[in-house]
Amino acid sequence: MASWAERWHDGGAPFPLLLPLGWLFRLIAAGRRRAYALGWLQAWRAPVPVIVIGNITVGGTGKTPLTLALVERLRAAGWRPGIVSRGYGGEAEYPLRVTPDSAAAVVGDEPLLLARRAGVPVVVDPLRARGVRHLLSGSDCDLVVCDDGLQHYALARDIEIAVIDGQRGLGSGLPLPAGPLREPPSRLASVDFRVVNGDWLAAGERPADAATMTLTPGAWLPVGTGTAASPPSGGAVHAVAGIGHPPRFFALLERLGYQPVPHPFPDHHAYAAGDLDFTPPLPVVMTEKDAVKCAGLARADTWFVPVQAMLPENFWQALLARLATWRATHD
Repeated sequence: MASWAERWHDGGAPFPLLLPLGWLFRLIAAGRRRAYALGWLQAWRAPVPVIVIGNITVGGTGKTPLTLALVERLRAAGWRPGIVSRGYGGEAEYPLRVTPDSAAAVVGDEPLLLARRAGVPVVVDPLRARGVRHLLSGSDCDLVVCDDGLQHYALARDIEIAVIDGQRGLGSGLPLPAGPLREPPSRLASVDFRVVNGDWLAAGERPADAATMTLTPGAWLPVGTGTAASPPSGGAVHAVAGIGHPPRFFALLERLGYQPVPHPFPDHHAYAAGDLDFTPPLPVVMTEKDAVKCAGLARADTWFVPVQAMLPENFWQALLARLATWRATHD
């Protein structure tokens, strides 16, 4: 039986009854975007190029792995990128610089993951323009990647990248709160790049000219300290996922030859003692996003699976060409 979240995403009863509120939400969102487009509201423009990665649906689509891949490729091309993120799940006083030893409860799980993996300055702030100013004032960054900021029009952007889950697509196509859409599907036509996470298995037509992103798992790593055993090579494992779409992680483990016992948690879940006490006593495997919050809670035989986003070379060449044009017109 489908969960409430799945029924909501796919348009199951009773959620279409909320459609009148959905149309009101869409009207307000469209009016706000139009106000910025016409100059009635002023967006702040940074002195460096700003790349915004986002989606038009609620829930995880793969923005964080794409952000990491983007930063890696930009550094290889000679840029000095920094990251600005919302900091969901944290309780910081904004704006705040994130370091690898920050607490996830303060800065949020995804920004902490980014700070540990990316090796570039990371700032959290729900007001993206303020966060970018803080980032630039305290670093030598010459480019900003804004993780999850497509609808934050107060920050002017030079490149927009929309990420779509290839398994779920746009779901029911209904606007919030009746369905998962933050903006109408037509919004995808206005972004600079469209990236589909995984093969297109969803109902409806695949977005035109979208690049396919593949998430490749790396070597399993221990969540806590003092783990002496090797990671399991197969068989049954307790699978923990507090992300936007937990079934994607469980399916990954199945493809790797494991038999996951699924334990889905809400996105950005704040883990507490006892959350990881499962029976029978099997190895525990979780996402990297969960692992940054569980180091002090995990038993010895607990592992996480880092993933790397792979994209076609023509995507990278087109992106770097756009940035080269920006540099040529601003030098």
